[in-house]
Amino acid sequence: MQNETLEVGQPFAFNCTYPLITFGDVDITWYKNSSDIAISENTQSRMHQDKTWILFLPLTWEDSGIYQCVIKTVNSCHSIHVNLTVLKNYSCGASRNDLSSLSNESKQILYLRKDTSLICYLSFPESYVLDSIKWYKDCKEIQGERFVFWDTRLLVRNVSVEDRGSYACQARLNHSGRQITVSNSISVNTTERFEYGGRVPKITYPQNNSIKVRPGSVLIVDCNITDSRENTNSRSWKVNNTLVDHYYSASRRVREGIEKWVPSQQDKFYTVNITFLEVKMEDYGRPFVCHAGVSAAYIVLELPAPDFRAYLIGGFIALTGAAVLVVVICNFFKIDIVLWYRSNFSSTGTVEDRKLYDAYVLYPKFQHGSRRHDLDRLVLKFLPEVLERQCGYKLFIFGRDDFPGQAVVNVIDENIKLCRRLIMIVDPESLGFGVLKSMSEEQITLYNALIQDGMKVILIELEKIKDYTDLPESIKYIKQKHGAIQWSGNFTEESQSAKTKFWKKVRYHMPPKRCPPSSPVQLLKCTSYD
Repeated sequence: MQNETLEVGQPFAFNCTYPLITFGDVDITWYKNSSDIAISENTQSRMHQDKTWILFLPLTWEDSGIYQCVIKTVNSCHSIHVNLTVLKNYSCGASRNDLSSLSNESKQILYLRKDTSLICYLSFPESYVLDSIKWYKDCKEIQGERFVFWDTRLLVRNVSVEDRGSYACQARLNHSGRQITVSNSISVNTTERFEYGGRVPKITYPQNNSIKVRPGSVLIVDCNITDSRENTNSRSWKVNNTLVDHYYSASRRVREGIEKWVPSQQDKFYTVNITFLEVKMEDYGRPFVCHAGVSAAYIVLELPAPDFRAYLIGGFIALTGAAVLVVVICNFFKIDIVLWYRSNFSSTGTVEDRKLYDAYVLYPKFQHGSRRHDLDRLVLKFLPEVLERQCGYKLFIFGRDDFPGQAVVNVIDENIKLCRRLIMIVDPESLGFGVLKSMSEEQITLYNALIQDGMKVILIELEKIKDYTDLPESIKYIKQKHGAIQWSGNFTEESQSAKTKFWKKVRYHMPPKRCPPSSPVQLLKCTSYD
C-alpha cells in the first residue's frame, strides 16, 4: 500500500511500475475500491488509464479511495494498492504544518555559498508536455540574475541563508489539446555541508569512461543514479562547469533529457540522459559530467579506430568483383582480344620449326550434287581466299598441292609432318555413309595428328551435327577436346571476309603470325610459328 495525499483541483498521475514484476511482457489494469470494473482507457476522460499510468485531470473530492493496479504475467498475478486522499486547496497563506502531509510537497536543500539547483517533481507520461514553468517563493514569482531557469530545475547561484523558505513550481500540462495547470510545493532549507542522514548518491553509469562514436552520429547517454528515498539531490549534466542546456542554448545540438525515476523499498533509481543530435569534432576529448548531489562521473567521446577489417573485406569484394568482371569480359571477347593482340604486338623475325605449312586441310571427297559444290567452294575457294590471301597462312590441300603421280600414302605421310594444324571438315551426309571410316587419307592424317605429333585440330562442321554416335572414336575425341566450329556462311562474297564471326574463330585456332621486320605494316603478310 502506498499513501498519496493531494489537493483538490490538482492534476495527478501515478505510474504502476515495480522493476521486479513489471519488466517484460505484462498486462496492467487499474481498478477502484475493489471494483470489477476497470478504469476507462479513454484519454479524454477526466480519470483514465494510460498504459501503466492512472491519471486524474484534475482531482475531485470523490476521487479519494483505494486504487488497485493488477499486474498479470504469463505465470503470475500481482497487485499494488494506492491509498489516495484528496484535501482542500490550500492558499499561499497556509502554514507549513498544513502542507506537511501533502505528497506533492517535497523537502530540498541548498548549499551555502555554492550554486545549487531545486527540482520541480512533476511526474507524468511522456505523451504529456510540461511547459511554461514558473517558480515562486513565499507566493511571489522569483526573478533576478542569481536565478537560472531550465526545464524543471531552478539554479540558485551563491546560495545564502535568505534563500531558505517555501517554494512552489507551477507548469502548464498539455495533452490532446487540453491545458491544465499543475504545481508542486517545496520546503527549502540551507546547510553548510552535506550533513543529512541519507547516503551519498551512487552513479552506476557513467564511470569516468570513454565512448567511441563516429562524427555526425546521434548519441544518447543515460546517467543512472541510485539515491535514498529521503534525499533531495539535484541531478544534471554539465560541460565546462556549465549546464549543457545553457552551454548549447543557441544550437540545442546537445541537450539534457527529462529525468525519470523508479521507487523501491529504500531507494530511488534515477535516470537522466544527455542527447547529442549530431556529434561534432569539438565534442571529442571534452568531459561531459553527470552530477548527483556531491557525486559526479563523466564520459569522454573518442573517435573509433579505423576498421581495417571492413576496408579489407571491401577491398576483397571489390577485387573479386573486378576479377569476375575481367573473366566475364575475357570469356565473352576472348577471340577478339587475342586477334587484336596478335595484330598489334606481332613479333618480328623468324622461327625455325621445320614446318612448311600452317594447316593441313582434310575433307570428304566423295560427295555428289550441291553438297559437293558447296564443299569444293569452301575448301578450294574460301579457305585459300581468307586464310592464305587475306591472312597470309599457307595451307596444304590434297588434290591441289600434291604432284601428279605421287603415291597417296607417301604424299600424306610426308606433308602432314610439315603442318602446324589440322583443319578437318565434316559433313552429316558423308558421316551417314560411313565414308570417313574407310578412307585411307583420313586414317593416315588422324594417326599422325593425334598419335605421333600431337597436332592441334580445328574441326569445322559444314552443318550442325547433333548426333556423333556413328563417328569414329578419333572424331569423337577431337569434338570433346577441341569442340567444333559450325560453318555460318552462305557461299557468297560476304562470306569471304576475315572479320566475320566464323573466320575469327578459325583464325583464333590457327597459329599466330610473326612478321618480318622489313615488311610493310600489313596484318596479312606474316610468317607463322607454333
